[in-house]
Amino acid sequence: MSAPVGAPAVERKGSLLHTVRAIAWAFLGIRKNSGYQEDLAKLNPLHVVAVAIVGVVLFIVGLMVLVNWVVAK
Repeated sequence: MSAPVGAPAVERKGSLLHTVRAIAWAFLGIRKNSGYQEDLAKLNPLHVVAVAIVGVVLFIVGLMVLVNWVVAK
């Protein structure tokens, strides 16, 4: 759907670093509400999903490497 007539267009200028930091805070589960609201206003949802998927894959690969390293000793 398009924005209502007369409503300002939402301009999202979140950088990749800002997106990565927001996802890292989300993984930890600690975030101020004001920071969360700022992220909602600035970040592109598609970028957030893409960075979150990459973060989950890296986390799983890291756990697999750690387990293999511990078991090998």
